Amino acid sequence: MKTSLCLLFTALFFSCYSYAAVEAVPQQLRGPNCRTHPTDLVFIVDSSRSVRPSEFEQVKVFLSQVLESLDVGVNNTRVGVLNYASSVKNEFSLKTHKTKAALLQAVKKIQPLSTGTMTGLAIQYAINHAFTEGEGARLKSSGVKKVAIVVTDGRPQDGVKDISARARESGIELFAIGVGRVDMTTLRQIASEPLDEHVDYVESYSVIEKLSKKFQEAFCETADLCSTGDHDCQQICVSSPGSYTCACREGYTLNDDGKTCNACGASAIDLVFLIDGSKSVRPENFELVKQFINQIVESVDVGNNKAHVGLVQYSSSVRQEFPLGRFNNKREIKTAVKKMSYMEKGTMTGQALKYLIDNTFTISNGGRPGVSKVGIVFTDGRSQDYINDAALKAKELGYKMYAVGVGNAVEDELRMIASEPVNEHYFYTADFKAMKEIGKKLQMKICVEENPCECEAIVKFQTKVEELIQALTRKNILFINM
Repeated sequence: MKTSLCLLFTALFFSCYSYAAVEAVPQQLRGPNCRTHPTDLVFIVDSSRSVRPSEFEQVKVFLSQVLESLDVGVNNTRVGVLNYASSVKNEFSLKTHKTKAALLQAVKKIQPLSTGTMTGLAIQYAINHAFTEGEGARLKSSGVKKVAIVVTDGRPQDGVKDISARARESGIELFAIGVGRVDMTTLRQIASEPLDEHVDYVESYSVIEKLSKKFQEAFCETADLCSTGDHDCQQICVSSPGSYTCACREGYTLNDDGKTCNACGASAIDLVFLIDGSKSVRPENFELVKQFINQIVESVDVGNNKAHVGLVQYSSSVRQEFPLGRFNNKREIKTAVKKMSYMEKGTMTGQALKYLIDNTFTISNGGRPGVSKVGIVFTDGRSQDYINDAALKAKELGYKMYAVGVGNAVEDELRMIASEPVNEHYFYTADFKAMKEIGKKLQMKICVEENPCECEAIVKFQTKVEELIQALTRKNILFINM
């Protein structure tokens, strides 16, 4: 049997992939299978003058939320807090508080120092004092992990690269959280590998609490429910912290119960656009990108049992414009796209991909079990954060990923985002006049012989996209970023 290839947008008409919809299972399939493993945990918190008192209070809320999830005790997790600015203050050490209640009370009493930003000095203090046996740290032979979480909002006045390397070499796992106008290079120099799991950025202190869930999961010790057989999956079980998800073999889709599989049926798709709204795009081009999205939407068969469309914009932060399934017709989707405001800040593509993985395709955000997941990433410049691990994870989860780049977009990053075969899932042009070449690729027929794939609709869609690209070329409506 002759099999031709699926290219960009033609995937919108298919519902069957090798591992159909590796998706979150309903809550009742999750058990109370998570307890935190013993850890020596030290928070290293920036309270320099750039951190306003109200913002420091939000940091304390974040600390408290993480602490709430821990099993605290002499033989469980021990917690210390270092408060730093121009100097370092040991608020309490690993041996000070032996109960969660005492820790929470101690956090409430912490006050900002309001001077400079000596991040390197604070990490040095953690090595020389906070993680020593005299301060309550356990011996390496005990097997207890040593973890430090650094929270900062500025560029340090001292070096962090060498001292952070020393900390990691000594066995300390370093997480770096940056807020606002923080220096991303500094965060990467601090953090342990893999960087996408150890570096986090939030646009302001008002949203730092959102990171608490990540750290609650990071300290979670779980059983592998798939290997123990404690699951209800009919075909494939995929482990995740404290839980599992079900998947299906090629030729099958996951039913609504999240457990059983059925032969491929209707051509449904969960499609999410991940759009770069950084300042390099420029307002006039951003409006044109919105027009382009809407003309693509016009060619998609939207409906309850057909295509669902979601839209996420990112720059220095990530904003969900609307989730999957909110709108059940093209008119409502196109209206929402037109109303999307331009974020106009940095380019955090890695953070956006993590958001796609953690939020966009979940059941709570409109994702449907058993329905193919397709992500289309549009960017015009180099990411300011690390993308590799998040890009790989998205593909491992079974998402069909397409990368579209223009102008200053970095080809290596596009290739990292794109699904296999890479050359058929990423599109790049330095000049939008050359986009007709992309149109030629989209013309390829993707029918599988003896399989009712709705080929006529697919070819019609490809023709529409080609006409759109040619129109863009004639009007020369998109400009090159200099």
